[in-house]
Amino acid sequence: MKSLHLKAGRDKSVKRRHPWIFSGAVERVDGSPGTGESVLVKAAGQPVAIAAWSPKSQISARVWSFDAAARIEKSFFESTLRKAIQLRKSLPAFQHSNALRLVHGESDGLPGLIVDRYADVLVAQFLSAGPEHWREVILDALAAETGCEAIYERSDAEVRSLEGLEARVGFVRGNREAKRCPIVEHGLQFRVDVAAGQKTGFFLDQRENRQRVRALAAGREVLDAFCYTGGFAVAALAGGAQHVLAVDSSAAALEVAKENLAANTLDTSKMSFEEADVFAYQRLLREQGRSFDLVILDPPKFAPTAAQVKNAARAYKDINLMALKLLRPGGLLATFSCSGGVSVELFQSIVAGAAADAGVDAKIIERFGAAADHPVALSFPEGDYLKGLLLVRA
Repeated sequence: MKSLHLKAGRDKSVKRRHPWIFSGAVERVDGSPGTGESVLVKAAGQPVAIAAWSPKSQISARVWSFDAAARIEKSFFESTLRKAIQLRKSLPAFQHSNALRLVHGESDGLPGLIVDRYADVLVAQFLSAGPEHWREVILDALAAETGCEAIYERSDAEVRSLEGLEARVGFVRGNREAKRCPIVEHGLQFRVDVAAGQKTGFFLDQRENRQRVRALAAGREVLDAFCYTGGFAVAALAGGAQHVLAVDSSAAALEVAKENLAANTLDTSKMSFEEADVFAYQRLLREQGRSFDLVILDPPKFAPTAAQVKNAARAYKDINLMALKLLRPGGLLATFSCSGGVSVELFQSIVAGAAADAGVDAKIIERFGAAADHPVALSFPEGDYLKGLLLVRA
């Protein structure tokens, strides 16, 4: 097997079983491996792992196995996928929804592979060179293990370009209507656009947080900013909210949000939709003297990497400052960040600064994270990207 040799003293992360090997840690590569090909990783001349080679990425290799004797072949992917899917079947969410994340990349031992299930449709993302190399084997194993005939590929994330891979979307197994895939979550009906929606079509990582907001919403006037397709908004109304104002800048997302509202037996007169830039619209609401008992902030990823953190921090502070000003005394703010470049500590600091500038006293009464079908390997803290706070205004 072709081999990758680590520089002296650069094997600490591999010994901690971190799956990424950066280009700066590579001394040399023997044998001219192709993109995505498996290489034997050696430290001080000793085999320590098997990884997928990615010559065009700053992450030169992603580890498949820390057993240097492992064979990366069809059976490896079949058994690894089976283990990941069996884990999901053991989770409580399996009893409450037919939409779950089945494969969560590095944390499931499959770096760069994301697979979400929406009822009878799988959506797969091949985001790095390794899964791309084994794409057909992985697709066959997914179809066999899940029984799903339809698999839609959403390999259109920007990260593929960093791997030297072109975007690719469309059905790769089977075929069916992809624009409105019906799912059920805690008894609520949603429609998922797997072809054009954000990520793979729906934010499955927020499942339990939507349920928590549902439990908190009774009798409250709610603002759902960055509402996307209305997941939090519909959950709040189902929880007995007095009224929900759902705001998003995407007309296409709001169209699906309206369909999601109509798909449930809820009083549609208690929800209104606004197509607007949230930053500007919050200020307009403030100028109009509006206020709310519950505000939900679930913005898109402002800082995918640490390089964007400074600008992201300003954006997070802005929306949280205005949200706190719009919040009535005793009101609740559920605020989130899905930016991997923003740590839990930094996010809390940003929100604290927003409260200080708003002249508002607030307390953290709960913390939020991703649903259990988005596990985080202890050796891969980067997988813990979603963080959230539930604040109460004094």
